[in-house]
Amino acid sequence: MKDSTKKIIEELSNRYPDLKNQEENIISAVTILINSYKNGGKLLICGNGGSAADALHIVGELMKGFIKERTLSDEEANAYNNLPDKELICTSLQKGLPAIALNSESALFTAYCNDKNPDMVFAQQVFGYGKNEDVLLAISTSGNSKNIVLACEVAVANGIKIIGLTGNKTGKIDEYCETVIKAPFTGAYEVQERHLPIYHCICLALEEEFFGE
Repeated sequence: MKDSTKKIIEELSNRYPDLKNQEENIISAVTILINSYKNGGKLLICGNGGSAADALHIVGELMKGFIKERTLSDEEANAYNNLPDKELICTSLQKGLPAIALNSESALFTAYCNDKNPDMVFAQQVFGYGKNEDVLLAISTSGNSKNIVLACEVAVANGIKIIGLTGNKTGKIDEYCETVIKAPFTGAYEVQERHLPIYHCICLALEEEFFGE
């Protein structure tokens, strides 16, 4: 991990002192994700309600430029040399870090919930999408959401590493996670108010690691 990446994580504690005791867990999560991306993996994210919205938000920060342009290199741009819209393509494309919010697949989501046990819908997607190099980010303010727990069980069985993002209490997903980042609250809205700066920090750190100078 670059020193500049570590600095981004340290700066989070300066802005949110109550997250200082989660610094090592955040470093661990970023390290897991760096290794995954370097090995051709992707990030799968699941959450319910506000956490589902957070999953979508994270994908938006990873799959395009966050605070950096992530422009194509000359070598990458050469792949589009013979296309009529080369200039538009090469000036618009930004390098992404592959991520999928499992709750975004509304047709699959509703079809599976209608046909099978709704609690298994994230588990089905982990089973279908997941590869050994991937990481599952399990977001649950309680740490006990049944569909999140089941997704974690399937992930573990298939060799997929799990990062938990929860509240202050010990939850059922904790036992399946490589690391768990805990917001220092128990109320759902209070936990979610800290989840945003935590995942922004993770996205900034990954962007710096892969696209920083």
